[in-house]
Amino acid sequence: MPRRLPEKTRNTPRKPRRFGSRKRFQSGRPIFRMAPVKENQEIEVVIDDIGSRGDGIAKIQGFLIFVPRSKIGERVRVRVRSVGEKFALAERIA
Repeated sequence: MPRRLPEKTRNTPRKPRRFGSRKRFQSGRPIFRMAPVKENQEIEVVIDDIGSRGDGIAKIQGFLIFVPRSKIGERVRVRVRSVGEKFALAERIA
C-alpha cells in the first residue's frame, strides 16, 4: 500500500527557486566598486595573510593585493602590476 503524504506537503504550490543575489543589480545594471589602487601605483602595505600559492595577501579597503615572495607581518613597498575586479597583483620594490 502506498504511503500517504501529510496534508501540509501535498498539493502545495512551490516558490520559484532563485539563484544568486538580486542586490547587485539596480535597474538591470550590475553595480561595480572602483578599485582603490591603479596600475603602476607605488604603495606601502602590510601582509595580512598567505594565499594558497604562497603569495602574501594585503588588503586595502577590502580589496585584495597579492604580493609574491612575502611573509605575514611584513611591511613592504609594492608596485601594482595589474588590477582586476576583485584583486590586484603587485611586485615588491627593493
